[in-house]
Amino acid sequence: MNPVESPASAAKPNLFQNKRTLRLVKERVFFGIIFASTLLALGFLFYLLFSIFHQGWDHLSVDFFTNFPSRFPAKAGFKSAIYGTVWLGGLTLIFSVFFGVGAALYLQEMSPRNRFTSWIEISISTLAGVPSIIYGMLGLGIFVRFLDLGRSVLAGALTLSLLIIPVIIIASREALKSVPDSVRMASYALGASKWQTVRDHVLPSAIPGVATGVILSMARAMGEAAPLILLGALTYVAFIPGSPMDSFTAMPIQIFNWASRPQEAFHDLASTGIIVLLGFLMICNSAAIFIRSRWGKRL
Repeated sequence: MNPVESPASAAKPNLFQNKRTLRLVKERVFFGIIFASTLLALGFLFYLLFSIFHQGWDHLSVDFFTNFPSRFPAKAGFKSAIYGTVWLGGLTLIFSVFFGVGAALYLQEMSPRNRFTSWIEISISTLAGVPSIIYGMLGLGIFVRFLDLGRSVLAGALTLSLLIIPVIIIASREALKSVPDSVRMASYALGASKWQTVRDHVLPSAIPGVATGVILSMARAMGEAAPLILLGALTYVAFIPGSPMDSFTAMPIQIFNWASRPQEAFHDLASTGIIVLLGFLMICNSAAIFIRSRWGKRL
């Protein structure tokens, strides 16, 4: 004999079905909002890229790469900014890799776990989110004035190194964490010391992640203008730096200088400089992807 269903038991499935329908509606609404926001952001991005290429593509020529900046837009070029960026990037790479990867190795593999190291890790995570203009003020006070390095390539490279070292430390530590503990245990079992294990086994296995973090951090540093402006980097340089103590300009500085001019022709030159800078950053990002995939296959 079938039991008679009570009104309360009959209402339970309907209540569950209504809640499920409401959840599905909320999920679809949330998905629609996120999708629309993504399309809106991509629309603005494509509009900016289209306007930049539309204004600057006609000025992209060999003379643009071989001429120095000039007061006359038809003769103005990007040569000193490109060489200054190369000088700046080379010195920044040396300082940031040496100190950033070294600090990551020590904190992840060698340092004891205590309150002091925990405080250092929290400080590094905080420094990674500090605005770049703060590092510009720090570089102005320490490197330019206190150490009397002046407005040189060395002062700019040290300032940009301070900017990206926390990011490199965090990325390198994550790469070192991804190395399995079995690699360390196998090395210890064969009689290797801690430093030999880190040098010969852990670090080579973490190189794809470390290299990716370093290259992406360098791409960020090369696109920064605020710290260099605060340092007092020159906006008009008609020579190529010959030593780390020479004055310099960089691609973001030159773009800022052209964009601040009232003449429309200089705005077109700024768009051309942005195209060159975007190409440089794309090369850096492509190199990071290539190194990660190539080294990962070798491992």
